[in-house]
Amino acid sequence: MPEKCRVIICGFDPMLVRGYLKTGERALWWYLPEELYKDYNVKPGERVRGRLLAVYDPTGNRTEVNEPFEWPTSKETGYAVNLPPDVIRKYKLTEFHFLELVIEEIVRADGSRVQVYPGEERVRKWWPDERLKLSYYLKYVE
Repeated sequence: MPEKCRVIICGFDPMLVRGYLKTGERALWWYLPEELYKDYNVKPGERVRGRLLAVYDPTGNRTEVNEPFEWPTSKETGYAVNLPPDVIRKYKLTEFHFLELVIEEIVRADGSRVQVYPGEERVRKWWPDERLKLSYYLKYVE
């Protein structure tokens, strides 16, 4: 299990997200662990592969997911990973959600795949349980 992390989703308020989903623009994203980003020199537009283990809503409720993903990094930096519109809709995500995931590979622009920390398990970016409950949040807008 290469790099396990729990990240907060970043992005726009839910009303703007609704509009961006209709136009196909990026609406929500999350950031790679800084060490992984530097160790693998992740470039804009490369893809991150792994498994989405769980989604936490703003009240701290966990939804088990355990499904593979391959999501692109932003066109400006390889540090930010964009969430595809279908994932946002499926899990009704907002900037007030958290993701628990395992990052397994970086898919380079030429299609080659680089395993992330093969044979090791790293956990460096992990939001603690007590910080997963937010006192202020906006709900997903259909």
